[in-house]
Amino acid sequence: MDLVVVPARINGRIHFVPVPRRVVLASGLAGLAAAAVPATTATADSDLADMGSPFEHFAQLRRVIIQTDNLIGPRHVLPALQQNLVSLATRRRAARGADAVELLALETRYEELAGWFAQDIGDERTAHGHTAKALDASHVTGDTDLTAYILGRKAQLAVDTGHPADALGLATAARRTARPGSRLEVIAVLHEAHAHAVLGEAGETHRAYDTALALLGRADSDRVWGSWLDTAYVNTARARSLAALGDYERAAAGFDNAIAMLPPAYRRDRGVYLARAARAHAGTGNMPLAARIGAQAVGIAAETGSARIFEQLDRLDQALALVSSEDGVAEFRASLDRIVLHPA
Repeated sequence: MDLVVVPARINGRIHFVPVPRRVVLASGLAGLAAAAVPATTATADSDLADMGSPFEHFAQLRRVIIQTDNLIGPRHVLPALQQNLVSLATRRRAARGADAVELLALETRYEELAGWFAQDIGDERTAHGHTAKALDASHVTGDTDLTAYILGRKAQLAVDTGHPADALGLATAARRTARPGSRLEVIAVLHEAHAHAVLGEAGETHRAYDTALALLGRADSDRVWGSWLDTAYVNTARARSLAALGDYERAAAGFDNAIAMLPPAYRRDRGVYLARAARAHAGTGNMPLAARIGAQAVGIAAETGSARIFEQLDRLDQALALVSSEDGVAEFRASLDRIVLHPA
């Protein structure tokens, strides 16, 4: 059966569930059907032979896919990534020696990225599958940097799927595996920090963020791992943890600042930050402002299908349900209802 994972309102809450594509199309929400991944076949040997350097081809393609994801989200790019992953694996199996090792390292990065995209459209099973394959392959390559990064991704996946204690253990393993003084070490500590926050451990959370900032200040300038890490990124991550700890005033300020600094090309991330800011403002009791900010995130949620946006909008919806007469609340809730499936 041709299934697609979509946001659906069930018993008043939004959940991501697998639904037949025909049901989604019949609902009038055709955009949600884009995440269904068609059957893939290996690229013909003749096609592979004509692509020149396979490593450069697939490396460049991965960069383009990441840039496209920043603009439109993973729902539309995951199928393309998965199909090219099949082609890359076929080419890698036909290679030998150093070429095979180089292609396997790139295939591992593809698997990790596919796991991230699947997570961001709410398909947890597929996310776990791709990420587990990436971790296994990283051990085969012998690249400890790659292993440390993917352990961090597994920590992120664990905390976002409701297993913060597992996430803490995985983040600790990622830090133990990372090279001392590397940005990978900083990334691992950030995952540790948020796991502590979700577990309600405020002191450990703030100590971990302080450690991350100190490590970042003397970390190497690695262009491969964590090149995007800066103080602003750490502060935005801290804002998310502050919200998890219930410190909504500081969390809202952190997200508002992050939104103001975000480049226009990062549209999906803007939606994530808007939704988190809206939820934080609701936590402070400013429901009209929360509704206005949340309404801005609804359109981006519809465009990208990002589960991270929908998750926050669902929590916001539950908070606003108690104050339905406040300015903008009814409009926000109606706009959210229009972009989710309503099973019969």
